Amino acid sequence: MCVESGLSRRAALAGGAGLAALGFSPAPAAAAGPGIVDLSYPLSDAFPAFSPGEEAVRRTVTSIEKDGYYMQEWRIIEHIGTHVDAPAHFTAGGRVSTELRPSELLLPAVVVDVAHRAARDPDTVVTVDDLRAYERRYGRIPDGAAVLMYSGWGAKAGDAAAYRGTDTAGTLHFPGFSADACEWLLRHRRIRSLGVDTLSIDPGVSTTFDTHLALTGADRYGLENLANLHLMPRSGARIFVGLIPYEGGSGGQARVLATV
Repeated sequence: MCVESGLSRRAALAGGAGLAALGFSPAPAAAAGPGIVDLSYPLSDAFPAFSPGEEAVRRTVTSIEKDGYYMQEWRIIEHIGTHVDAPAHFTAGGRVSTELRPSELLLPAVVVDVAHRAARDPDTVVTVDDLRAYERRYGRIPDGAAVLMYSGWGAKAGDAAAYRGTDTAGTLHFPGFSADACEWLLRHRRIRSLGVDTLSIDPGVSTTFDTHLALTGADRYGLENLANLHLMPRSGARIFVGLIPYEGGSGGQARVLATV
């Protein structure tokens, strides 16, 4: 238990309670410090899940008024909010969360912007042509990088139905990476990670999860539900992925910070 002043702790709790009461899952403040952008959403019981019913659940266990200290209990799956997909998530025998090395969680990052296209076509994907166009403009994607898709989907995060893009037939619609783009990046740029500002590195319409299979089959990891990618430079940034090391984890929640 950390020791804080009662005033600062109560103020923080009051602010959090107000947001929770309104049902908000706001993006974090744009600037987390000089030259730092927070790419993580606060985890709340209102944040959209991939499937209805998978949302986080929380309850207050103790309070300062009754017990002298404040504490919550959470029921969460590993793949809710801003989180990592470890290789084990889709690949039998793949590495679990505790086996990802610290050196793999601090890496250069580039941002591929498909927001204009996604605004017209929610099923759009990052293609090999997008990656080549990116490199013509910004230079070569570094080996060992995280390649992040910015689609503008974070604007929908406060509305679960819009964020999932579910149609009347129950099909999801949101952007992701094509399997061809993933395989090109693995083969030619030896990337370490793919990241998206949506619920999945595969597009919502996918039923075979080919991008997940290609990425985790190559012993790489995914990042999903990233926030604030519009604040990231397209090249030259580095990110730190503060993954919770769940024992045997197929992934887990992460605080993702970028230095810009």
